[in-house]
Amino acid sequence: MSVTDDERFMRAALTEARDADEEDEVPVGAVVVRDGRIIGRGHNQRQALADPTAHAEMIALTAAAAFVGDWRLSGCTLYVTLEPCTMCAGAIVLARIDRLVFGTDDPKAGACGSLYTITNDPRTNHQVSVASGVLVDECSLILREFFRRQRSLGKKG
Repeated sequence: MSVTDDERFMRAALTEARDADEEDEVPVGAVVVRDGRIIGRGHNQRQALADPTAHAEMIALTAAAAFVGDWRLSGCTLYVTLEPCTMCAGAIVLARIDRLVFGTDDPKAGACGSLYTITNDPRTNHQVSVASGVLVDECSLILREFFRRQRSLGKKG
C-alpha cells in the first residue's frame, strides 16, 4: 500500500471514530482492507452493547471474517485510529492479519509497540507488519477533544 492508500483508509477509520464520538463512545474507528477494498468496519460500541470486548478492531475483524466467510484474514490490512490494546492485538495475530496501520500511540494500553509488542512477538505463530503515525494529528485530536468534553461534564478522566 502507498502512503496515499494508507491515508485514504485511515480517513475511513476516522469516519468510524466520528460515528463513535456521536454515540458518546470513545472515538476509535477501524477498517479492514483486502485488495484495495474495505471489507469490514467498526467503531467502539462498549457503552451501547454493554460489552467490554466491543472495541472498534474487534467489530471490524468480525465483519471482515463474515464477509470473507473465514476467520483467517490473511492478505488483509487493519487500519485503526488508536494503537490496539492487548485484547485487540491478540485478535489481530489470531486472525492472521498481514499488516496493521494505526494513527496514534496509546501509552497507557497500547500493545503494538507502546507497552507490549504482541503483534511482533516471535513466540507466536504469526507476526504482523506494523506502521504507525498515519494521520496522527487527526487521530490524536478526536480523542483529546472527546476526553476534554468528558472531563468538563465530570464524566471520564
